[in-house]
Amino acid sequence: MQEKYIDETKQGEAYAIAERKGNTKKLFLESYGCQMNFSDSEIVASILRDEGYNTTLNVEEADLILLNTCSIREKAEQTVRMRLSQFKKQKETNPGLTVGVLGCMAERLKTRFLEEEQLVDLVVGPDAYRDLPNLLKETEGGSDAINVILSKEETYADISPVRLGGNGVTAFVTITRGCDNMCTFCVVPFTRGRERSRDPFSILKECEELWNNGYKEVTLLGQNVDSYLWYGGGPKKDFAKASDLQKATAVDFAALLEMVALRVPEMRIRFATSNPQDMNLEVFRMMSKYNNICKYVHLPVQSGSNNMLKAMNRQHTREEYLELIYEAKKIVPEIAFSQDMIIGFCGETEEDHQQTLSLMREVEYDYGYMFAYSERPGTPAHKKMEDDVPAEVKQRRLSEVIKLQGELSRKRMSGYVGKVYEILIEGTSKKNDNQWKGRNSQNAVCVFDKLDGQKIGDTVSVFVYGNTQGTLLGETV
Repeated sequence: MQEKYIDETKQGEAYAIAERKGNTKKLFLESYGCQMNFSDSEIVASILRDEGYNTTLNVEEADLILLNTCSIREKAEQTVRMRLSQFKKQKETNPGLTVGVLGCMAERLKTRFLEEEQLVDLVVGPDAYRDLPNLLKETEGGSDAINVILSKEETYADISPVRLGGNGVTAFVTITRGCDNMCTFCVVPFTRGRERSRDPFSILKECEELWNNGYKEVTLLGQNVDSYLWYGGGPKKDFAKASDLQKATAVDFAALLEMVALRVPEMRIRFATSNPQDMNLEVFRMMSKYNNICKYVHLPVQSGSNNMLKAMNRQHTREEYLELIYEAKKIVPEIAFSQDMIIGFCGETEEDHQQTLSLMREVEYDYGYMFAYSERPGTPAHKKMEDDVPAEVKQRRLSEVIKLQGELSRKRMSGYVGKVYEILIEGTSKKNDNQWKGRNSQNAVCVFDKLDGQKIGDTVSVFVYGNTQGTLLGETV
């Protein structure tokens, strides 16, 4: 599984829009890690709203504190532990406060939080959120509560998520859960369970409701969106046409993408995250066919070396990955790609590292997510491989990868200069209150001066006259 990370140290605080008249209890909810966790938090807020909880931004007034956690990297876990220590002190002055851990760390660490470290009252895995009301009753009775049972069926398809914070313009819609790939470095198959796909009817309904509520862009989410496959009966390869869903025997990701594009033809559609082994050219053909499917793919590769890819148990080679990129660019010439890269994996040589750099130069990614390898307990790499690349070597190689990606990003951004793009206004620029920020179809961020009559949610034509390493500079046409 690969996921696009928002900011592993970011506190994803629930905004006070999750309110229901008559609710008297307060929920403070933070999310860490990937987009999937933020989407799950919206499901949790919906479940607890029905149990009398409104969200709050003020942790001091909370009756219940929940942290939706990430186990992908050690830094994320350290951040959560520090935060839990703060809440433990708060419980000393407020004995009625309940603190719980949700998500991947809950699944991985389980009773350690409850019994050994005594940091929390409640531990809930990513497939057990429906059980929160029962678990909270246990904590009200003075007992600790835990449910980390993984499911082969749970998709939360019938739960309408509470949209937490955000801009009221872009939203996440989860289409798959879990991961069947067993990359040796990754804990996700153990913390989120097996792959399962949500039925397309509920996905289309949610996207349509978002459009009717003013949202202008949706991101279809999954650990591996390209492995999406829903059966209504029939042979595996008998995929549905978008116009004939009621008679569908099976729906794959390309077919689902077309269905969403047709159901909400004025809504922008993005998706994350893709896996090279599951991606097929039909997805790119859909991107070319429908203007509302954005021309951007996050396609993690992890390494440019076949030796490392084999050690990581990645089900693709360097050559297969590059061929996929080349074919995609033929079908969608204006497409943009981003990457995930793990630096200093077990046994990585200098030659392996140079192959990673050369692959980056060939693909010319718009941007990337690059990290030095850190062991994750419970993974095959931790059990069977030696983390033998010295820390200083990892950091040097990581610096070289980051530097190269910076050069590539600046080059890619400069390629957008001199052209007009349709930019969806998502909010005010962080650096200038007099400017808007938004993204083009290729996911490049653009800032431009505000004009009278413009508002968040508008799509405007913007001429790009300049760029920095990561931002386009434009003006409204």
